[in-house]
Amino acid sequence: MTALPDVESLRLLVLVSQRGSLTAAAAEAGISQPSASKRISALERRLGLRLLDRSRRGSALTEPGVLVGGWAQRVLDEVTALLDGVRALTRDSAAQLSVAASLTVAEHLLPAWLGELRRSAPTLRVGLRVMNSALVCEQVRDGAVDLGFIESPGPLAGLRSRTVARDRLVLVVPPEHRWARRRRPVGPDELAATALVSREPGSGTREAANRAVAASGRELARPLLELGSSTSVRSAVAAGAGPALISELEVASDLATRSLVEVTTEGMELGRALRAVWRSGTRPTGAAADLLAQVLRRRAAS
Repeated sequence: MTALPDVESLRLLVLVSQRGSLTAAAAEAGISQPSASKRISALERRLGLRLLDRSRRGSALTEPGVLVGGWAQRVLDEVTALLDGVRALTRDSAAQLSVAASLTVAEHLLPAWLGELRRSAPTLRVGLRVMNSALVCEQVRDGAVDLGFIESPGPLAGLRSRTVARDRLVLVVPPEHRWARRRRPVGPDELAATALVSREPGSGTREAANRAVAASGRELARPLLELGSSTSVRSAVAAGAGPALISELEVASDLATRSLVEVTTEGMELGRALRAVWRSGTRPTGAAADLLAQVLRRRAAS
């Protein structure tokens, strides 16, 4: 008897059929091309069929591969229906929601969102994990949480997303810094040459800052300090360590009291979208769907 194939290998075969190549399918699944090739090879050995034609021009499904891909889609549809049913049963017996969020979203937006959700579902139990945007994406891809919220710009392999809010990075210094009194904006050249107080690699704020400067053909200098939270970056700037690009949400009260000063910039796009993310090929259900719908209604009304 032929051993049963695993679901992830079937999902990868379907992605090859949908995207037209193994490379595109691997990117959609959030894995490397060599890993995807090994997974398809293992599936071929398990089924005793050649599913892909491999050449220097790329990979394409064979005739048996097309047939198996169609059957695999039916299997995945049934698996999705099974999981949706299990989630519904679990929700009926003990409603719960697991969320991962980047630091900025978790500190400044999510409390109000979850508070409103709990008012409509008082028995709902919510588990929240706070981490940088790269780790949020890993948690969502691994199925460890129902829904994620991130600050990172750009494409997200293996994930779908919706914009739930807008944010802006601002260049800030303490009042005694020489930039606090300047009238001329700071451009990409000067900013790229300046060592900044920065978040750690994997942070959405760090990635957004890098992209804003890279769009002008520059690259940010090595950070003066790398810190693990926006709060610590803000504190370091206030203590005189150096300038920083940081979320406007994080420093709004400091700018109002002028304990920090915003420095005008030019030639860079520092606005960014804050996004909800979930796994490709799925859709939020239950409490996760309720939370996403509520957040999107808030954004539409604002």
